[in-house]
Formats: sequence, C-alpha cells, structure tokens
Amino acid sequence: MYDTILYPTDGSPGSEAALDSVRDLATAQDATVHIMYVVDTAHALGIGGDPQKESSPGMVGNPKGGSKGMVGRRSGSKKVREGLEERGEKIVEEAKAQLDDVETVTAVESGDPHQIILDYTEQNDIDMIVMGTHGRTGFDRYLLGSVAEKVVRLSDVPVLTVRPDEQPE
Repeated sequence: MYDTILYPTDGSPGSEAALDSVRDLATAQDATVHIMYVVDTAHALGIGGDPQKESSPGMVGNPKGGSKGMVGRRSGSKKVREGLEERGEKIVEEAKAQLDDVETVTAVESGDPHQIILDYTEQNDIDMIVMGTHGRTGFDRYLLGSVAEKVVRLSDVPVLTVRPDEQPE
C-alpha cells in the first residue's frame, strides 16, 4: 500500500518522536523511507520571524539582541547556510542509522519547509508523509505557524503527525 514514505526531520524532539512510527510503517509495508532535512532559508538568513529568538533549528541570531553581530546577513549568509546544511546532513545520517535494515534515501534541501516537503513528495512519488510536530497549540501555533499543519492541509498524500509526548504502541 505504501511503497515510499517521506520522513521530514529537523532533529527536534517532535520529529524524533515520529521515527519509531516511520520504522514500524516501513517495516510492515516493506517501504523505502526518504529522510529529509530542510534548511529554512527565510529564518536562517534572518528574513522571517524574530531573528533574535532561536525557536526553530533554522533560526539564528545574536542572542544578546540587536542586529550588530547578527549571523546570516550578507557576507555570513553563505557560511550560515553551509553550517545548516552540514547540520542537516548529520541529522539525516543519524536517522538513517536508527532505521537499521529499512531501505533509505536521504536529502537536504533549502527553502520554505512546507513547500519543499510538498514538492519533494510530488517529484518522488511519495505515498505517505510521517512527521513530528512541536506540540504547539492554540495561540502559539497561530503566531509561529506550523510546518506540519501546512503539510497536512495541502498534501495530496496521507500525512501522519506524531506529537513529542506521544509514544507509538
């Protein structure tokens, strides 16, 4: 039924919580798992959100406030992106190692996370997406947005989301 499963991960506890579900589904369906990390270029380069707040792995800024010394602007943006891509490579390789005998494909992409996930799904004939959430609800989710929520709303394939406090049975 599911030959290919996409597992987008950012290395957060939410995405790590989904890994057991990914393994179980892939093993039961004899599916290939595509493990993906997306460098959120808007946050990584200080374009979107509050660049002083590190609420997402792709966000970087001067922890003491102010734009002086901010990483990710002009000359530093290439280094920031390369650093985040290296982090992504490490995260997907760690996830691959935890999937034991499951056939895997890894990818590190850059862009708007929900759109990259949806595009990758279409381009690679993905049958299902399994992803973690950060567990935000209500006003926090509204203010911060949710990659998982956007993927659920816009995906043409089934999406299984796993909260960090949920444990698979």
